[in-house]
Amino acid sequence: MIQTDAPVGAKRDAILRAAIDVFAERGYFNAQVADVARAAGVAAGTVYLYFHNKDHLLVSIFERSMRDGLAESRAAVAELRDPRERLRRLARGHLARLGNDRNLAIVFQVELRQSTKFMERFSATLLRDYLGLIRAAIADGQQDGTFRTDIKATVAAKMLFGALDEMATNWILSTRRYSLEADADAVVDLFIDGARAR
Repeated sequence: MIQTDAPVGAKRDAILRAAIDVFAERGYFNAQVADVARAAGVAAGTVYLYFHNKDHLLVSIFERSMRDGLAESRAAVAELRDPRERLRRLARGHLARLGNDRNLAIVFQVELRQSTKFMERFSATLLRDYLGLIRAAIADGQQDGTFRTDIKATVAAKMLFGALDEMATNWILSTRRYSLEADADAVVDLFIDGARAR
């Protein structure tokens, strides 16, 4: 039976943290549940009290991170009306979350993408909601005349997300250490200049 109630939250979180680190270091397909258990300082059987299998660990990493990211993003733009500033805040938050946790960025940018099964599931759930925040800012900008209207808001949202996604991938592959979040404004500025109403 999988336990998910609050009293066991700390141990579950420790196992998820260990899974992030192990998957980033060894690669998802090379890692074993026993490796995660060892890194978390628990018996292998304990992992199975919280997660069905290794796939469930990967899905849980994604879901928890996306829920946290959605909550932070919604809070960051809740009081903002200017669509340009909303995009800026969303981009900064996106790159800051990944830039503050290199191993999580590796899992998101590399390990999650090695399985079509995972990608199909993810694109139909929380990722859609996340893209919806970007899309809403673009659609509002189109309505108020800030952004051009000849590009669908959904397409534009995917384009901005794709640019941020590529910046994160380049960051984890780079041997140079730099602030990922610092790239957010340049990406948004370039995007806005192309999206500005004519």
